[in-house]
Amino acid sequence: MNTTRLPRRPRVYLAGFDVFRRDALEYGAKLRVLCTEHGFDGLYPLDAQAPADLDGPRKAAWIYRSNVDAIRNADIVMANVDDFRGPGEPDSGTAFEIGFAAALGKEIWAYTTDAGTLLDRVRSQPVPQGHLCERGYLVEDFGLAKNLMIACAARIVHGDANACLAAMADCHYAAEKR
Repeated sequence: MNTTRLPRRPRVYLAGFDVFRRDALEYGAKLRVLCTEHGFDGLYPLDAQAPADLDGPRKAAWIYRSNVDAIRNADIVMANVDDFRGPGEPDSGTAFEIGFAAALGKEIWAYTTDAGTLLDRVRSQPVPQGHLCERGYLVEDFGLAKNLMIACAARIVHGDANACLAAMADCHYAAEKR
């Protein structure tokens, strides 16, 4: 009897504000299908549903623990870092997940359809120190599409989730052939 085990497909945690979409569950299912098509197993934050009897703070804590556990169990984190509730800024929960994954030494990929650099997208006025946003803070100007902490932690693909998964598959499976 042949007991050779097939290699496990890499698990990809699908970070992003997509969980706030009206069709979040359906969208997550589509993301998992895309993962499968590219040779990965997708782990969507809404795969695990919180018990119905939890109140707001206890439900939030349950979701936090569930997502952190999913990141720990993932091989790769892929994050939607499109501008969320303002120009130049991805979802803060997604930023946390990227940082947590970086602290764990996980491979991190991100994708964005936003055009231009951070300075291009954030309304600002020139001052001697750089550019100030409407709230009076300097806008980071390193020529990057996202804040340097995200841009330096992740491989950023310009495009959608499918484009990111294709780039990940090219990189991952090309490395396996070497």
